[in-house]
Amino acid sequence: MTRALLLSFSPHGKAAHTFKLARAFLSDLVPGAAVIERDYGGQALPPLTREYANALTSTGGLSGNATALSEQLIVELEACDLLIICTPVHNFTVPAALKAWVDHVVRIQRSFTVNEQFEKVGLLDDRRTFVLVSSGNSRKGHEPDFLTPYMTAILATVGIRSVEFVYLGAMVRGEDAVKRAVEQAHRQLSEAISTGL
Repeated sequence: MTRALLLSFSPHGKAAHTFKLARAFLSDLVPGAAVIERDYGGQALPPLTREYANALTSTGGLSGNATALSEQLIVELEACDLLIICTPVHNFTVPAALKAWVDHVVRIQRSFTVNEQFEKVGLLDDRRTFVLVSSGNSRKGHEPDFLTPYMTAILATVGIRSVEFVYLGAMVRGEDAVKRAVEQAHRQLSEAISTGL
């Protein structure tokens, strides 16, 4: 059975087009999947604290209360074999809600380590990952995109390299434009699944 983790980082929460698309994708193309849903756009994760920062450099600190939420999020990520991240583009990059999740999940000596060449090496197993990205712009490539390279790099840092991006553009240009974007994204997801999950 596929174990899917579905994360929304939109301020629209479960009403976001990307989240509804992800649900339809799972229902239509991965029937029977065990799905955990999290809405971090509606209820954002707290920022890292001074106690968390101190724990990273303290003996035994990585297993204390300061990293309890980080540990919970990493364990949840480890338990899935399909990860779906639903996010808008905010000012050419990830929204604050997604950055908060990243900050908790990317943790030294837990989800990544550093080798003798000072390179970061992921400690998590790779898993199929889809990043569903919504934006008001209808044409990708006509404005700066810092989200795609950032998410590619940050997921690779923890060991996740099987990542596919699905873009839903023109989300503020009326119902017809939204419908076309959702249909195109669903086709892309269907084609991806046909190559094997």
